[in-house]
Amino acid sequence: MRNNNKLQYKITRRSAIAMLGMMAILPACSDFTKLEPLSALSETAAFTTPATIELAANGVYWAAAVGQYDGAAGRGYPFGAAAIVQGEMRGEDMLNIQAFYDFTYRSLYSTTTANNKNHWEQLYALINQANILIDGVKTAGANNIISAELAAQYEGEGRFLRALAHHELLIHFSRPFADGNGSQPGVPYREKPIISTAAVQEGLAQERGTVAEAYTKVLADLDFAEQSLPATRTTNAISRATKGAAIALKTRIKLHQQDWKGVIAEGAKLGTDGTGTTFSSPIGAYTLETAPETPFVNYKANKESVFSIANSAQSNGGVNGALASVFGPTSLAGRDLVATSPNLYNATFWVDGDLRRTRLQVKQATGSYPYGFNYKFREYGVFGDWAPVLRYAEVLLNVAEASSREGNATKALALLNAVRNRSVPTAAQFTTTPADLTLAILQERRIELAGEGRRWPDIHRLSQDPTYKVSVGIPAKVEVTQVKTTSYDIVARPVIAGSVAAIPYADFRFLWPIPLSEISSNETLRKQQNPGY
Repeated sequence: MRNNNKLQYKITRRSAIAMLGMMAILPACSDFTKLEPLSALSETAAFTTPATIELAANGVYWAAAVGQYDGAAGRGYPFGAAAIVQGEMRGEDMLNIQAFYDFTYRSLYSTTTANNKNHWEQLYALINQANILIDGVKTAGANNIISAELAAQYEGEGRFLRALAHHELLIHFSRPFADGNGSQPGVPYREKPIISTAAVQEGLAQERGTVAEAYTKVLADLDFAEQSLPATRTTNAISRATKGAAIALKTRIKLHQQDWKGVIAEGAKLGTDGTGTTFSSPIGAYTLETAPETPFVNYKANKESVFSIANSAQSNGGVNGALASVFGPTSLAGRDLVATSPNLYNATFWVDGDLRRTRLQVKQATGSYPYGFNYKFREYGVFGDWAPVLRYAEVLLNVAEASSREGNATKALALLNAVRNRSVPTAAQFTTTPADLTLAILQERRIELAGEGRRWPDIHRLSQDPTYKVSVGIPAKVEVTQVKTTSYDIVARPVIAGSVAAIPYADFRFLWPIPLSEISSNETLRKQQNPGY
């Protein structure tokens, strides 16, 4: 459903909610609804029973997981796989092998390029469906169809997903918060459902606002979600939003704002202020798993995953959009699309004996070159791997960086070691503070979060950092033709001077363009297009 606030879609209340319900009852598994299929949900039926309200809520998660691609079959937009792949392909730690993500990898995108166009469209489609849910459950609560507490919980889920989607838009279509303290153009923060001609007109008049204004609204949504969502769930504990997920996302958001004290305060709610060498959260009982592969092998039930987007054999992004397909080698029934860059694989800060190189990377078993592939996603041909959005490991690293920036080296090192020491051999562990602790934390992020889409967000937020910015904007990348049979070698550790040239921060290509499908009917945003497009 392409309800991204454009007049030509002429979305009515009945058709928007009908489509929402239909999305919810596509082939289901335990991760989605098991209610009997409905051909459509009319405006009078969608929020009139607890069962159909749950159906509608599941529909919003389906839109986050599968979405549509050019108005047709789903391809994992925006959060089933697309956000992860796009976040990696814009950075330098993955290697683009085929043409599938070449436009993103080489920054050749335009207003019609499919990857960034669909990302924009499907993020706003998700936002609109979240807004429909929010409006509907408010009415249902007021009419005593569901309790006020349950209505607030559903609203919290909608607002969590709305905040997540808007932040994803900000890191691709807007300059970072650090550029002018949020004074650069943001993205339209949609808080009303587009369900009528009048609503379309109101949406078309909405300007981009500033980055700071958007961040304020993101945090307001997450504050509401934190207050309204349950701390735990008996089912769907990872794949439905919780109080802990809202807090964890706030540690990320405040990191992007360089609000170090804010990161630390939010992290403390999740147990990062502990005094030992291990950490656990009083909310949600999150803790690091003993083995680094556990959150991915046991993606439905582990203690480390805070929030993931559910996929299943029956409901997923398909062969073109599933995580295992994208990141997997053909020798394991993947597609040889995206490998780990030799420069990350061989990096001196990725020490010998690190379990993540043997358990979360896999070498191509056939073909001319032994590429190293990310091995976090393994359901080749099934496509059921859940897309990790928030893990406790990231929360610890967020607070570690903030603590280091604030001068609390003891706390920062303890948090860093909690993540790092489960994977590196004893001889390589930090027993004293590294000379540059913040750099060590940033390097750890590149290893620990590899293949989870966090590389571009880090490049984006650090682009104005005088000490830790990556290159001058978009970093240089390795061209696949530069990779040789000896490129993956942790003994010699060769470094390849990437021939996909770096792009300066000031270059217009640092940002994606608002797609033609939007500006062709939206005069307001056409006038506020990112420069250079």
